[in-house]
Amino acid sequence: MLKSKTLCVKNAGGVCYLTFPKIEAAGGAVHGFSTRLGGASSGIYSTMSFSQSIGDEQAAVLENFKRFSAAIGADYKGITLSDQTHTANVRVIKKEDIGKGLLKERDYTDIDGLITNVPGAVLVTQYADCTPLAFYDPVKRVVATSHAGWRGTVKLIAKNTVDTMVKEFGCRREDIICGIGPNIGSCCYEVDDPVIDEVNKLEFLNLNSCYTKKGGGKYMLDLKETNRQILINSGITEGNIDVADLCTCCLSDIFHSHRATRGKRGTLALMIGLK
Repeated sequence: MLKSKTLCVKNAGGVCYLTFPKIEAAGGAVHGFSTRLGGASSGIYSTMSFSQSIGDEQAAVLENFKRFSAAIGADYKGITLSDQTHTANVRVIKKEDIGKGLLKERDYTDIDGLITNVPGAVLVTQYADCTPLAFYDPVKRVVATSHAGWRGTVKLIAKNTVDTMVKEFGCRREDIICGIGPNIGSCCYEVDDPVIDEVNKLEFLNLNSCYTKKGGGKYMLDLKETNRQILINSGITEGNIDVADLCTCCLSDIFHSHRATRGKRGTLALMIGLK
């Protein structure tokens, strides 16, 4: 059984997923981070997977979207997908964008973050070790989700998402609640000098808590902590951030993990929308 000390573990209709306590407590939004449990896929994608481009049966993928959105209390017809390429680009989703990527043709590319103030829009980003980021301003009624691999992290997609919420919707940074979801933890995420060189460029970071030296030009990188510090540096109140205590690589039977399976896997999803 999946357990977490920092996130809420939920089960609805056989679908196991996680929520961020602070976003849940604020009310007015639906959200969840998926696991591999409760879907319609088989083989390496079993059973809950959301990718449309790595070989899974499309009927199963659509059924997974339907099951997961129903579990969190959302309408799958509102699902709107990103187009992730490890950028720091975010897109404001308007009413006419709802459904793009799943039920309607997507007319945008290179988007790793989505933001909306439109009720009924269900924003979706996808993962298999990268860092899921969720955002909610219950005052201005704005939600967002961003995909932060190491490239997106050092390009400051977390900051770009916050800045866009402030610029486009007048959000106050102190009102924004954030969640950092399960990813590959510092226990498993070994990187080399080129990655750490990019992390070191972020001069505001407390680097001692972002990574440890392993020797031989190798390091163990903590992307949860790195993104947490980026969010705080972007004006988010430390007490408004939930951070997952789960590693997708360690728990590859529960979560899809690119590194644990050497790429033979499905994808997880973070969904968030306004009620």
